Amino acid sequence: MADITTDVLIIGTGPAGSSTAALLSSYGVENMVINRYRWLANTPRAHITNQRTMEVLRDLGREVEEEAYMHAAAQELMGENVFCESLAGEEIGRMKSWGTHPLSKAEHLLSSPTFMNDLPQTFMEPLLFKTACARGTQPRMSTEYLRHEQDAEGVTTTCLDRLSGKEFTIRSKYLVGADGGNSLVAENEGLKIAGQMGVGGSMNILFRADLSKYVAHRPSVLYWVMQPGANVGGIGMGLVRMVRPWHEWLIVWGYDINEPAPVVDTQMATDVARQLVGDPDLQIDLISANTWTVNNAYAEKMSQGRVFIMGDAAHRHPPSNGLGSNTSIQDAFNLAWKLAAVVKGQAGQGLLDSYTTERAPVAKQIVTRANQSIAEFGPIFDALGMTGGTNYDVIKANMDARCNTTAQAEEQREALRQAIAFKKYEFDAHGVEMNQRYKSDAVVTDGQMEPDFALDADLHYQPTTWPGARLPHAWLFDAGGNKHSTLDLAGHGVFTLFTGLGGKPWADAAAKIGKEMGVTIEAHVIGPRQEYIDHVGDWARAREVGDAGCVVTRPDQHVCWRHEGLAEEPETELRRVFTQILAK
Repeated sequence: MADITTDVLIIGTGPAGSSTAALLSSYGVENMVINRYRWLANTPRAHITNQRTMEVLRDLGREVEEEAYMHAAAQELMGENVFCESLAGEEIGRMKSWGTHPLSKAEHLLSSPTFMNDLPQTFMEPLLFKTACARGTQPRMSTEYLRHEQDAEGVTTTCLDRLSGKEFTIRSKYLVGADGGNSLVAENEGLKIAGQMGVGGSMNILFRADLSKYVAHRPSVLYWVMQPGANVGGIGMGLVRMVRPWHEWLIVWGYDINEPAPVVDTQMATDVARQLVGDPDLQIDLISANTWTVNNAYAEKMSQGRVFIMGDAAHRHPPSNGLGSNTSIQDAFNLAWKLAAVVKGQAGQGLLDSYTTERAPVAKQIVTRANQSIAEFGPIFDALGMTGGTNYDVIKANMDARCNTTAQAEEQREALRQAIAFKKYEFDAHGVEMNQRYKSDAVVTDGQMEPDFALDADLHYQPTTWPGARLPHAWLFDAGGNKHSTLDLAGHGVFTLFTGLGGKPWADAAAKIGKEMGVTIEAHVIGPRQEYIDHVGDWARAREVGDAGCVVTRPDQHVCWRHEGLAEEPETELRRVFTQILAK
């Protein structure tokens, strides 16, 4: 007999675990989340927050989205990535990043009702955790996961109460391992991790110092310091990251992974900060320092039976591209509604198989992209002549050579410009963030061909209602003139059907099939004198079906089916589709 019972047990309170808990509680599913420590995130590890993640927060409630913006550094402060010899020294170049280039900004505005921002994990994690607890999640801190056993009916998990030293058991229908890059849940379940761990060593130095005189005129999240002797975990430069403008900072500095991790004391931290800032008299207030390893690994399977992994447990990679917490929260958005549907008896167990089918390819994609971004610093080093040894006088002379008037110097300057511009694949990869298209049994394409990408799929988001893709954003208007995104009309734990005036029978069928199958299918007829009106025609252009057709979305706002026009028997068609999606 277990000491505690719950429907879903979540190991870990990071962005993945806390967002899973918040979503499950919002859907009315009993859940418990445990954390081996007594605190939430105490370092601002993850910070880049993309539009898709903000859409998840918006789905949790406008108050959650607004609180995130309140704590975040706004998109305009994320600014232009700066490459320099030191913050006080010569600037080498910069690039407009994170959607701040006018063309990229236009794409961002057209793609989502939300805004990219910089929200350190020390703010994001408490926001998600608080939301979960306020909505019914049972939290247990100082509680360490030890092992689990699953059977046909559920999972029995053994935990250690670190306050009393006593072991106890929790019985749940499902177990979610959101327990980080050294996931014991994944190890105990035998979920294979492909790739390599520990390919490089890095340290974080978190400190306070007013550096506004060096940076306020050129706001950025990341200042890449390129100077002889500056080295970070194989990347080959020092990084000064803004945590809070412009007085709290994080330096990333490397060490040899083949040697023991260094002990970072106040003197060492001060010396490194002075070198990268370029101020020999700089005084810092050291907050903390820790070491970490650069990983290149991902789970080939993210679930087995009643056990699931997500977040860093499933995709382990460097912070390049800012994909870590974003992908973790989106893992949660994919899994939570499926768990809720199965727990409530609305869907068969087969629905849960679609989690690994849909998210494992994303895990592989972002791990590959993040590690590739590290390699893409190489052309910058080549252009500056920073490669090939530790003769710092030669490197300095190579870097200075770009200032000459020779043809060779002109070529060097052009090579440098192109190399910096190419870093848009790390710092402005809107497509990587937004283009996920799921292919699984939880999506019904009826043989419709997936549309090709007209532009680079890493750099540009391409909206489509092809089943499996995220619902395109378009502004609709109510009778009072208020704006509502199509995404606002979808999600919130339910299925949604969109149609036009000619498709009212689809809406009637949705009500009948929803009642018959025990699920909620919200229906929106978009058109004049309806609740929502497409005044500017953006939805008509985005829907890719006729006025009498329909687009159906899942609770995670991904399209699961569409039909070009009005079917002869709408009820029959919807019954067929939902029988497959819900694995009835």
